[in-house]
Amino acid sequence: MKSFRKELWFNIPNRRGFVNITPDVRECIRDSGVTEGLVLVNAMHITASVFINDDESGLHRDYEQWLEKLAPHAPIDQYRHNDTGEDNADAHMKRQLMGREVVVAITGGDLDFGPWEQIFYGEFDGRRRKRVLVKIIGE
Repeated sequence: MKSFRKELWFNIPNRRGFVNITPDVRECIRDSGVTEGLVLVNAMHITASVFINDDESGLHRDYEQWLEKLAPHAPIDQYRHNDTGEDNADAHMKRQLMGREVVVAITGGDLDFGPWEQIFYGEFDGRRRKRVLVKIIGE
């Protein structure tokens, strides 16, 4: 069995944003030489997410509005976490909602996706460098 590991690095200039990382993951699969197996893609920071959905700008705006309703950034004093001097408690909650990781089957050397599925990096407390782990195992 083969094993492959790579870190993808991101520095989103805004507090929040979504990046389609499907091409990066496909490149990792090609580099790994694995044709049948699994790929794990996970955010290695507690205020970021990796998730699968459609790459459609209206949906991304809907996510932004939905997440802000569920875990609004302001007022920052509504969160006990922010008593420590932080202002990112909402980002931790948004990450919890969107998830830490995805696992996708690799079949025939490519992602074994359903229609419209893409992998995204979700940033909820940006403006600094963060990483995503891509771990591939298989034959």
